[in-house]
Amino acid sequence: MELIFAVEQVRFAYPGQGWSLDGISFTVERGERIALLGANGSGKSTLLHLLDGLYFPQAGTVTAFGQVLTEEVLERTAFGPRFRQAVGFLFQNPDAQLFCPTVEDELAFAPLQLRLSAAEVRQRIEDTLDLLEIAHLRQRSPQSLSGGEKKRVALASLLVVNPAVLLLDEPTAGLDPRNQAMLLDLLEQLNRAGVTCITATQDLALVPHLADRALVLSEAHRLVADGPVAELLADTPLLHEVNLIHAHRHRHRELSHTHPHLHILGHDHPHAAGAWQDEVS
Repeated sequence: MELIFAVEQVRFAYPGQGWSLDGISFTVERGERIALLGANGSGKSTLLHLLDGLYFPQAGTVTAFGQVLTEEVLERTAFGPRFRQAVGFLFQNPDAQLFCPTVEDELAFAPLQLRLSAAEVRQRIEDTLDLLEIAHLRQRSPQSLSGGEKKRVALASLLVVNPAVLLLDEPTAGLDPRNQAMLLDLLEQLNRAGVTCITATQDLALVPHLADRALVLSEAHRLVADGPVAELLADTPLLHEVNLIHAHRHRHRELSHTHPHLHILGHDHPHAAGAWQDEVS
């Protein structure tokens, strides 16, 4: 298998703060579906930013496609544009990446930076609008859209350049159940087509539909588990230790007891084509 990322003993801290990531090491191969799991503040989003070359570690290395990521490499060599085309980052808040006057302009921006021909740019825009079922939004301002619509446009702005890797920060946050299901189906299709997907989430109910492998970060900002999703979700002591589940106390007449609280929901029913639904603003 082709190695996409190699993270070796990475440590990262924001100015004036303690370590946000402390001694993190793992590798990612092409075509994997990986979930980054951890409580709020454990370092999931920070790790995605490092993989995307938005931040750089104070210690250790992040290697992508055989190249150690540094600010100089990404800004001053031919590798930088190739990396930016190959790796797409979906922010948790889509407003962080939508800045053009219209949806069509958002989709045109990245292909134009790649200096594609006008005909190729137009074709990519049409194909991506159809894939995300947002052709009716093409002349709308992104800022006028609902939260679910913004997320689809943000994802479309990444897919239009055919990335090899998607880094997704809480991609289902703010979506209603129907649009969550449609997004999960789309991500599964993309992965079957060869796209490597790395998703940060703390929604354990959705993890089996987002990933086959999970990396678990502790509240001490260390990687404490790396393995198949089914095994890690069954490890109740681990999930309790990293604050991904909690204990509820129940009373049954004179008796009281506690048990870990976790719900893993099924999602095995098919969806009809064209089932993306616009949210009511």
